[in-house]
Amino acid sequence: MSGTNVTTAAVQSQPKQKRHLVRTLGKSLREYRKPSILTPIFVVVEGVLEILIPTVMASLIDEGITGKSMPAIVKFGLILLACSLCSLAAGFLAGKFAAIAGAGFAKNLRHDEFEKVQGFSFTNIDKFSTGSIITRLTTDVTNLQNAYSMIIRLGVRAPIMMIVAWIFSFRISPSISLVFLACIPVLAFGLCGLAVYVHPVFERVFHAYDKLNNVVDENLQGIRVVKSYTRESHEIAKFGRISQRIYKDFSKADRVMSFNGPLMMVCVYVSMILIAWMGARQIVSSGNNAALGLTTGDLTALVTYAMQILMAMMMLSMIFVMCIISQASAERICQVLNEESTVTNPAEPVKTVADGSIDFDHVTFRYSDNSEKPVLDDITLKIRSGMTVGIVGGTGSAKSSLVQLVPRLYDVTDGSLKVGGVDVRKYDLEILRDQVAMVLQKNVLFSGTIADNLRWGNPNATDEEIRRACQLAQADGFIQEFPDKYDTYIEQGGTNVSGGQRQRLCIARALLKKPKILILDDSTSAVDTKTDKLIREAFHNEIPDTTKIIIAQRIASVQESDMILVMEDGRIMAAGTHDELLATCDEYRSIYESQTKNQAQPEGLK
Repeated sequence: MSGTNVTTAAVQSQPKQKRHLVRTLGKSLREYRKPSILTPIFVVVEGVLEILIPTVMASLIDEGITGKSMPAIVKFGLILLACSLCSLAAGFLAGKFAAIAGAGFAKNLRHDEFEKVQGFSFTNIDKFSTGSIITRLTTDVTNLQNAYSMIIRLGVRAPIMMIVAWIFSFRISPSISLVFLACIPVLAFGLCGLAVYVHPVFERVFHAYDKLNNVVDENLQGIRVVKSYTRESHEIAKFGRISQRIYKDFSKADRVMSFNGPLMMVCVYVSMILIAWMGARQIVSSGNNAALGLTTGDLTALVTYAMQILMAMMMLSMIFVMCIISQASAERICQVLNEESTVTNPAEPVKTVADGSIDFDHVTFRYSDNSEKPVLDDITLKIRSGMTVGIVGGTGSAKSSLVQLVPRLYDVTDGSLKVGGVDVRKYDLEILRDQVAMVLQKNVLFSGTIADNLRWGNPNATDEEIRRACQLAQADGFIQEFPDKYDTYIEQGGTNVSGGQRQRLCIARALLKKPKILILDDSTSAVDTKTDKLIREAFHNEIPDTTKIIIAQRIASVQESDMILVMEDGRIMAAGTHDELLATCDEYRSIYESQTKNQAQPEGLK
């Protein structure tokens, strides 16, 4: 009994879900509503004119050819020509506006999805993989574009053709027109059965596309590692397995949907046979006398209407198939459009960050509410504005997670985090993030010139400000060695500069923001110790009022900090200056001694 109730509830919820999909997607029409309305109007004109043509043709045969009347032939011939030309013009305009509406709808849909993704927090982005988002922005949008163009044109044309053609055929012969009605339940039952069976298959296909895009993205991002370990065959095999899975699912879906054609043709041929048989009997019995029964012209018109009705049914079946495919795409797109960011602006946000002070008050953080163990556990920490704070710890100690809470890339799960004496959740997001500059572990540069990349920090920065920031980040020296200097083109991802150069450019970009808080997340790991020291000295001398948080693996990078944190397993195990930690923290002392021993060993061997 419970199973029946669940099934009934699921069936009842489907129309609600579809209405919700239509409302969500309909918001992306905007300026393309007008061509979306004009398309059906011209389609109706085209359809009505096409339906009139068989009736005019019947009159031409009966009154002109059979009646041997040249005036009637001329009259109905001119009417046929006018109907054909008007139908052609209406069809052209319908196709034009359908193309504009479909392409415009897809453009807005891609824009709305991408804009939504830009507003996601890291938590939301973690929920959708990179490959999945790419598939939703490309393949899924294309499916919806094709379905929409088909619906507003063929989806209007087919019902109009069916209904009006059936009315005209009913006027000629009510008994013969009933043949068409008998086809409808057969087709409806067959198509609904196909839809129920195939929809889950297409859902699996699009999920497989997500995995395929993930594999390609991962492979291209790590192509140097793949080649250095000669793992090309492994990557090809991994790609091939997913591609084979897509092939199998698509083949299965196509095999099932291939029954659509035979089903339609059976209905077409059975209808034609019945119409020819019934029409011939009526013509013979009436002696081709319109007053007594059916004429040759009437039978010709009926056959034409039969073809129009059955072609309209075939159009509907094509639309039905396209809608089955696009429904899965529509659901996936709406998942992105309806996703609410976990980090949002408050109703009345604070618009000013007073200073760079940071206060962690019993902060606990989990990436997911379902996680049993927190990533950060009961962190209490006070950082005065202008301090330099170093953070060290082993891999997985949650150093990066700690600093990512400051600009609200994630929100705390419990406790509170204050910047400038105000809870970060009360700030306007843009204002807060403008005052917090981060240089992450993965240094990302975008395609464009060096100057273009640096102006991400400050779009209005002058050439002098850009060069000064690069001098502080020890980047001006190698930039001057390039032939085009600051106009040197950076390839996507910064692949044409070294890791150390990339890090220094990203530091310069952060400095151009002139932030109140500067966070360096292991961002000098690829530069030598001398350059690292010069960068830290520049920070100390040039931006003394900026709070600086430096995550590093090298003790030398943080030992001059005002306070050093030692993190382990999401907790702050110790805090103090370099000398204090050497005296009180065994782990810190162990790291320091291992690093200084490695540096001193060559001298001892001399």
